[in-house]
Amino acid sequence: MSDALKHECGIALVRLLKPLDFYKKKYGTAFYGINKMYLMMEKQHNRGQDGAGFASIKLNVEPGERYISRVRSNAQQPIQDIFAQINQRINDELTNHPEYKNDVVAQKKNIPYLGELMLGHVRYGTFGGNSVEHVHPFLRQNNWMHRNLIIAGNFNMTNTTQLFNNLVKLGMHPKEKADTITIMEKIGHFLDDAVSKLYKKAKAKGLNKIETSPFIVENINLAKILRKSSRDWDGGYAMAGLLGHGDAFVLRDPAGIRPAFYYKDDEVVVVASERPAIQTVFNVPFEEVKELDPGHALLLRKNGFMKISKILEPLEKKSCSFERIYFSRGSDAEIYQERKKLGKLLMPKVLKSINHDTENTVFSFIPNTAETSFYGMLEAAQDELNKQKNDAILEEKEGLTNERLQEILSHKIRTEKIAIKDVKLRTFITEDSSRDDLVAHVYDVTYGVVRPDDNLVIIDDSIVRGTTLKKSILKMLDRLNPKKIVVVSSAPQIRYPDCYGIDMARLEGLVAFQAALGLHKDRGTEGIVDEIYKKCKAQEGECDTKQINHVKELYAPFTDEEISDKVAEIISDETITSEVKVIFQSVDDLHKACPDNLGDWYFTGDYPTPGGNRVVNKAYINFVEGNPERAY
Repeated sequence: MSDALKHECGIALVRLLKPLDFYKKKYGTAFYGINKMYLMMEKQHNRGQDGAGFASIKLNVEPGERYISRVRSNAQQPIQDIFAQINQRINDELTNHPEYKNDVVAQKKNIPYLGELMLGHVRYGTFGGNSVEHVHPFLRQNNWMHRNLIIAGNFNMTNTTQLFNNLVKLGMHPKEKADTITIMEKIGHFLDDAVSKLYKKAKAKGLNKIETSPFIVENINLAKILRKSSRDWDGGYAMAGLLGHGDAFVLRDPAGIRPAFYYKDDEVVVVASERPAIQTVFNVPFEEVKELDPGHALLLRKNGFMKISKILEPLEKKSCSFERIYFSRGSDAEIYQERKKLGKLLMPKVLKSINHDTENTVFSFIPNTAETSFYGMLEAAQDELNKQKNDAILEEKEGLTNERLQEILSHKIRTEKIAIKDVKLRTFITEDSSRDDLVAHVYDVTYGVVRPDDNLVIIDDSIVRGTTLKKSILKMLDRLNPKKIVVVSSAPQIRYPDCYGIDMARLEGLVAFQAALGLHKDRGTEGIVDEIYKKCKAQEGECDTKQINHVKELYAPFTDEEISDKVAEIISDETITSEVKVIFQSVDDLHKACPDNLGDWYFTGDYPTPGGNRVVNKAYINFVEGNPERAY
């Protein structure tokens, strides 16, 4: 993605089902689980660069022994930082106590982080700050083992303020409004309530206080706690939680917006945000890694028993299509084919834009995330070339000479690596005019491969703000003097903000939104801006289920092509001498390519939860009023 849109959060959970001595004997180390967690987090590092955290729980420890360990980092390389800290602690203990080396019991008792239940998180912060205090996992501490709660997740709630106020009405005093804190305190409230009720039952049975604790552990109902806690949640989420005594859960939102996958055998239970992370780290085939159903929770008991339970009634499945276009690693077998198809489906529009002149066209991509879509586009281009060759041969078959035949057959699709990102370049000057000049050189281009009369087709996976295209890429490509530059987006036009975890909160930052405003101005219909504003204001305070997305009206008068052409105008300034054409994927073709991930609210405005409509209307109000705050 050429625009600076960061990735999503990612979770990783590992539950060892055998005693640590088993892994020592089979794999040569009791630190098998920690090693796997490191790999699981690194394989999902693409999802978050702001921070990383790790928490572990030791099962069946004696009172007075530490059983919860946690480490978090917001360093530049946070995953490496936290595991360097873990490794240092482990090495210190083994150096100071060489007798621990072959004694797994002593290792578990004395070495931190060495537990049977582990939770990891990589974070990109869309809400709150980036201090280490905002890094997951979050910990709610208590002297009662089963009241300790650890939470980490990939989520955004649209109704955090409402949830916060509900906690206040319960008499609580949450330390901040961030949705992670709010969610943790809500679960914690019902966890405390469940423990209190079980304590009373144990007392009624005549159990003493020491006997009460295992009774609570045996009878606590995590599914019931989650049902009560999540009743009012509105958002997209895949969250994991650990209880201090060793129970655990992973819960996915009812629309399946955020992804979650799991694998179980007789040695481990594993959960991650991405399937390839599990496949690679545990060397298991595609079909053995399952997707957690929307509205369901994977529940793990202290004794290792696992089950899947329905927590919330599933909605129409609207899994985030951006996961397939961009966020998730392309090493997933399905995602790889879907991205190729995204490129292939764009080819008819591309051919039309170049008048089917493949002979005088160079095809390329904007590194590196669009490369797979480029391969799909290339396959379609080759199909077109074969058709052209066949037509030419049939047309000239009577007088076809060997020289002419060789000329026809020698025609190849011209592909080059044109745009190369200079990863070393940093825009260290913040003064606007100086910074813009530096930004223009973030990408280098390959000279000598584009002729003056050539078309240059270059594919990107998505165009969000268009800033990098305007200030850097197009300026660099124009230096090659092509006749025409065709910028192709494998994603449709991003018209609306996201409120479920992607950093697209402000309407005015979206180039498609700017294009719609520009078209209204061109046609003298800019009065619609105020009309929509009044409708959005009139809905303020209404319940979410009554909210209507009025921002759709801004786009209604225009075709997709009209908006695309205006985008091309916006990203091209007077210094660009080449003709510029912008082509976006259609929503229909997106659904053909990614049939199981139909979440498309950022393209269509059709939000899967009621809170989405409130958020988009609030974002529009903020735009008109010049309010820089987020809409959620």
